[in-house]
Amino acid sequence: MVRIRSVRPLDGLRVELGLTDGSTRIVDVGPLLRGPMLEPLRRDADLFRAVRVDETLGTIVWPNDADLDPDVLVLSLPPL
Repeated sequence: MVRIRSVRPLDGLRVELGLTDGSTRIVDVGPLLRGPMLEPLRRDADLFRAVRVDETLGTIVWPNDADLDPDVLVLSLPPL
């Protein structure tokens, strides 16, 4: 099971993900940022850039307690 080990916010709503299999991919998470927990990330660039990896969950999280499913990030979103 591949999980996320590092994240770097990029321009727009894109992030560069370092994965536990040693690969790196850039994904646009914009399409996933819907709903009360995730929409603030679309509107607040500083909040979006505060993304970090939660090592226990193996995915990316933000200070407002928003997170994204690592399987969706790794398997469902096409890399850019």
